[in-house]
Amino acid sequence: MKIKLYISIALTIIVLNGCKTEAPTTDQKHQVAFIADAHILDIYGGLSDNAYKGVLNPTNNKHVIARTMGSQLNSTRLFNENYFAFLAALDDIVKRGVKHVVLPGDFTDDGQPLNVRGVNRILQQYGKKYNLRFYATVGNHDPVRPFAMPGGKKDFLGADGQAMTIASNKELIRKYNADTITAVVSKDLQFLGYEGIAEELKIAGFYPQESDVYWETPFSAYDYLDYNYKQALPFADIEKRQYAVGNKKIMLPDVSYLVEPVEGLWILSIDANAYVPKEEATQDPDNPANYGGAGIGYNEVIHHKRHLVSWIKSVTQRAKEMNKQLVVFSHYPMIDFNDDSTDEITTLMGEGKMQTYRIPHAIVSQTFAEAGIKVHFAGHMHINDTAERQYSKKNRLINIQVPSLAAYIPAYKLITLDGSNMEVETIVVDSIPRFKELFPLYQREHDYLTAKHTEGIWNEKILSSESYLDFTRWHLTELVRRRFLKKDWPAELREFLMNASGKELMEKCKVQLSEADLKACEEWTGKDMIVDFYRLRNADKLAIDDIGVERVQQYQSIVEAILNGQLINDSNNKAVEKQLVSFAKILKSALNGAPANHFTINLKDNTITSLQN
Repeated sequence: MKIKLYISIALTIIVLNGCKTEAPTTDQKHQVAFIADAHILDIYGGLSDNAYKGVLNPTNNKHVIARTMGSQLNSTRLFNENYFAFLAALDDIVKRGVKHVVLPGDFTDDGQPLNVRGVNRILQQYGKKYNLRFYATVGNHDPVRPFAMPGGKKDFLGADGQAMTIASNKELIRKYNADTITAVVSKDLQFLGYEGIAEELKIAGFYPQESDVYWETPFSAYDYLDYNYKQALPFADIEKRQYAVGNKKIMLPDVSYLVEPVEGLWILSIDANAYVPKEEATQDPDNPANYGGAGIGYNEVIHHKRHLVSWIKSVTQRAKEMNKQLVVFSHYPMIDFNDDSTDEITTLMGEGKMQTYRIPHAIVSQTFAEAGIKVHFAGHMHINDTAERQYSKKNRLINIQVPSLAAYIPAYKLITLDGSNMEVETIVVDSIPRFKELFPLYQREHDYLTAKHTEGIWNEKILSSESYLDFTRWHLTELVRRRFLKKDWPAELREFLMNASGKELMEKCKVQLSEADLKACEEWTGKDMIVDFYRLRNADKLAIDDIGVERVQQYQSIVEAILNGQLINDSNNKAVEKQLVSFAKILKSALNGAPANHFTINLKDNTITSLQN
């Protein structure tokens, strides 16, 4: 009896010489903000090794290094205005009194020194001024490959509105067939590897801070009770954060970490970048060209980074035993992010369309649910979504997709941990006074393209946007017009919807409406329906305010009519009718997903309760 008593006392007192106790500590309330896929281009950063300053911006008389509007409107992300959105999001977080900010990857646009320095400058400023703490993981855009490699872009905005090239070496400029007179060479456009990014962004969790209660990696050789900062610091070195791949002779970096910044809060950052080596890597393992990209995510992790599974299981077990409130994040989703409509998307659009090649396999969610993860936050897809999987009474996983500030709808997630309860809010970022700062330069670009009689010029109306949210609406609309419709949609269905009014769709589906309601359907077309589908896919129910409740109800009527077999048969349009059924199933899934905007999670049984009316 005395021995048991002594053990009990030993586990509940603070041990001398800086060691800590494993005794349950706190059910204290913690708030954590998540800003995913900011894709920062440091537009006012400047080059460190070239006299080129960029284009003079007449709105503030400063030189700017920015990408063209044309490039933005053909990409799933903005390149320029998201810089201002990032600052606005941080300002909003500060106003709310939140002190912990998670960056689930792609915090830069391709990990160039120009952009990594810019992110570090911003984090340092907000850290010192407002006492914010930052915790990042890497995404497929930072770094692009495990080691530094040449990089550049051929669509930077030139002084006269034309596109120009800035690259890290002359070989790339020649490859881009760029005009050597206007092209700029700067090492600040190379793609940094792990070492350069982690070293520059020590403040973002990649290195322990002296104020941390605890910090570890999958490779560190100490435990919680004997932890101290000086002991942990050497384990942050990239050389000590390596795992074997391929034939076990190739070693690659992994910057996963666990940090306890304040007593009782554990933040687990999973590096889910898996760079699969090519055959040439055996002979030349340090050559970045000998590895594939990391955009697939966890489907490669479970094959090539198995060390993470056992480590994560250890972390979740210890968090439970020590009564720590655990927050888990990485860059990539762990569950299907299409509201379980991926098979139907593949049927309608084809294999790999709408990024279905990035869907995690079923074994991914099962593996990490069984490893003890209850709630996981991810980015990568630039969407607002919640998905869940149940494998047993105790193995239930919830994956929360954090929207991007560089896409529609721009938002971040805010969680409040309070014992066994997690409240999740989605905060739209729209109050951005500076978002029009580059518009005069875009007007110059549009004038240049018009004078050159360029085909497929972007819609000038985007420059009439009254808010950043409106700007992202236009971005998505143009992206649908310029890219998605051509790339993803079957020709028959595309042509049918593009030429159909809402009224005609209602009549084809034999939806019974009054004359007034039917007339209201003349205000929109099948093209609007396609754009609104992408709005719902990106923003979930956040998009309903944009679309309008009445319009959503009209879409629901069409969906239900199609799925109830009410389509008017047309022997000349059998392919379209079959495709409409698939589209109706996909749209129905998008309208009926798990709560994604404002909800709570009971962490005891991992059940979700919506907090929206």
